[in-house]
Amino acid sequence: MMRAFPRFLSLALIGLAPATVFASGPVQITITRSGCEPSEVAVAAGKPTFEITNKSNRALEWEILHGVMIVAERENILPGFTQRLSARLDAGDYAMTCGLLSNPRGVIRVVAEPGAVAGPVDPMDLVGPVAEYKLFVQDEAGAYVARVADFVAAVKAGDVAGAKALYSPARAPFERIEPIAELFSDLDQSMDSREDDWEHGVKDPGFTGFHRIEYALWVDESTEGMGPVADRLLADARDLADRIKGLAVPPSVMIAGAGALIEEVAATKITGEEDRYSHTDLADFEANVVGARKIVDLIAPLVETRDPALLAGVEANFQAVEAVLARYRKADGSFEGYDMLTRQDRLAMQGPITALAEDLARVPGILGLEV
Repeated sequence: MMRAFPRFLSLALIGLAPATVFASGPVQITITRSGCEPSEVAVAAGKPTFEITNKSNRALEWEILHGVMIVAERENILPGFTQRLSARLDAGDYAMTCGLLSNPRGVIRVVAEPGAVAGPVDPMDLVGPVAEYKLFVQDEAGAYVARVADFVAAVKAGDVAGAKALYSPARAPFERIEPIAELFSDLDQSMDSREDDWEHGVKDPGFTGFHRIEYALWVDESTEGMGPVADRLLADARDLADRIKGLAVPPSVMIAGAGALIEEVAATKITGEEDRYSHTDLADFEANVVGARKIVDLIAPLVETRDPALLAGVEANFQAVEAVLARYRKADGSFEGYDMLTRQDRLAMQGPITALAEDLARVPGILGLEV
């Protein structure tokens, strides 16, 4: 059993630079317009809890990173609000995001005491599902590269109508495998950040990827100046596919990914904030649902042996969400513009999506794979 971590451990004794040290209770992190306060913290290895308060003027997401890999995140923390996040962390140095992507990152130093127990071993009965999921992710990554190539070709040809038609199909494979794609924070930032993530918004040179091109297509009605942005998007898509080939998918990330996909829809995407210029949000919703269902289908036998009622509830909620989405599907397979939905339509959609997210959030605990 791990002993209590001293609240004010002398970091000089363990060779670390001074940092705010937390022992018991949540680690307090405040995000301001310019960064994290404190910018460095030290915690004991295990499963610390972080309490993140947003004192900036923008909604934000807070991430713990190990290199370019996202270990854990909490999305859509509104200005003035506080949210909690618990994550299992082994000893080592981690980074934390601090609001705007242009802000410097903070540091989390995780210290292991002598005799501390390492993280849980991946269960052998997940080997098959994880291997199948890896094949699914690789196939989707390949489709993503091909569709992005077509989209980029239209953008570079100045074909605004053609690029608009290819925008959602190009994004769909990425949205289906978002739990894995988001592990690579540099590529996720480059391909899928929003203008809100950057200090100077649309004019910020760091704002690239799908949503920068989306702005050009639907707001400017032009592809002028988008050639370099399009080239980078395609290069990033190819880089993502290459990285995925060599990735060992962590079972905990796969399992939690189903809930994360739907929680993001329920918490943020349902407001229409992502595809705010094109209003193609329903296509993203469907891709997220497909990606989440794939994970659940693979682990369903394991969940059923532990909690058959939970699995039945998840299936019922999937069907309810799919039925709601079907109402807005057009004859050609595309969806109505999200701006055409009334407030009542969105509220009717939020109920089943939230219920599904809540059920899926229980699955990692049932399988003993909470992060």
